[in-house]
Formats: sequence, structure tokens, C-alpha cells
Amino acid sequence: MGTFQDEQTKLPKWPRLTKFTLSVCAASVAELVTFPLDLTKTRLQMQGEAAARRSGVGSSAQPTYRGMVRTAIGIAREEGPLKLWQGVTPAIYRHVVYSGGRMLAYEQLRESVLGRNADGSFPLWKAAVGGMVAGAVGQFLASPTDLVKVQMQMEGRRALEGKEPRVRGVSHAFIKIFSEGGIRGLWAGWVPNVQRAALVNLGDLTTYDTVKHFLLRNTPVEDNSICHSLASICSGLVAATMGTPADVVKTRIMNQPRDLHGRLPGP
Repeated sequence: MGTFQDEQTKLPKWPRLTKFTLSVCAASVAELVTFPLDLTKTRLQMQGEAAARRSGVGSSAQPTYRGMVRTAIGIAREEGPLKLWQGVTPAIYRHVVYSGGRMLAYEQLRESVLGRNADGSFPLWKAAVGGMVAGAVGQFLASPTDLVKVQMQMEGRRALEGKEPRVRGVSHAFIKIFSEGGIRGLWAGWVPNVQRAALVNLGDLTTYDTVKHFLLRNTPVEDNSICHSLASICSGLVAATMGTPADVVKTRIMNQPRDLHGRLPGP
């Protein structure tokens, strides 16, 4: 499958199917490498809720985990090193929907809805709007896989607490969630999930472009891998900071049980 030239930018243009495939593959490899960090993040996000259930809000009980490194070491020691990748399968499924879908949606918005300038450039504000909308759409579609991932990530902790396992695998998790909560149950926590994706994409795109152009205008750094790496580090930091509050809310909602109508049980 060959490339063709974009009439406005005069740059090689890849077919969308090729872009979709490359996006999914790249995101899946990155997910496999960084998944232990995602697991420790989920455990830390759930820790405050678990402590409140055990001892009441405002208790001075010591938390189970302290910091990312200690959390990862504790999981590997108590549950086994492979448990650091528990839930990676639905995470890969998520990227098939989210990363690929977000890329296709962004391309469609850029070329057919928002449109480029006459010189072929794409303004920053349009990139930010397109990124937020594309990220929100992709995350909404992928929300059920996120739900399964969060629940599988918490299974190791539940086993250590002597609780019965909720799910026995990806297929069982989807079937169980659907049987207990229906379609609505599969999209539990989608609102903070979509908000997080929109904020992450906004922070990522705007910061990357701003930092890159600042470096090119005000420093000796040229437009090379060093410039892109520095811009990526800054954009990742801003995106994570903006998206973390919604991510905590999303994780806690997704880890809660649902009734037959997909609603949270009453007090």
C-alpha cells in the first residue's frame, strides 16, 4: 500500500488504514512497556477509598502503598512479577479502539470539518479543538475496555484481602458486566473518562506545539529528535497533570459494583 502526495502541504500522505494500523501497533508496544506504571497508578488511586471503607473517613490508618516504586515492588513481592501486567489484554483492546479511532477522527476533523489554512498550515486552536473532540470520541467508544482493565487490575489486591475474584478473564469480565448492568453498565464511568481524554489531548497538543516552537525560536536546538523529545516530555507532564483528577474519579467509579440497571447500589 503506497503513499501519495498531499496537494496542500506537498508532503507524502499515508492511507488512513496504514495510519490506523501503525497507530495501534505503536500504542500497543508503548502500553506493554509502561503497563506496570499504569497498574501502580490504579492501585494508588484506589488506596484512599479502600482505607476509608476499612476505618472510616478521616482515619489515621497507614496506607498500604507509599509511592510508585514501593507500590510496584510490593505488587511483585506479594502477588508475583507477572501480576504487574494483569489487565494488559483489555488495555491492548482499548488502543485498537481508542488510538486508532482517535487518529481517524482527528484526520477527518482536520481535513473535512475544521479545514486547513490556504497555505496548508493547521492553526493551533484548530489542532486543540480537533484533538479534544477526537480524543473524547475515541475514549467514549473504548470506555468498556477501560472498565474491564480497571477491574482486572484490582483483582490481585482483592485476592490478598481474601475476597472472591470478580472476573476470570477478559471475556468473562465483559459477559459479567453486561449481564449485571446491561449496556449502561459497560459504559460506567464514561463521563470522567471522556473528560480525562479531552483534557489530556488538549494539554498534549497545545504544550507540544508551544514548547517546540519556543525551543526553535529561542534556543540553539534544531528541529530534530532532541527538540521533539523535550517537547514530548513537557507535553506529557502537562497532559498527565490536567487529566489526573478525572482519572482518579474514573478509576473509582469503574471499580464499584453495579445493579441490574447499570446504576450504583444505594447506601
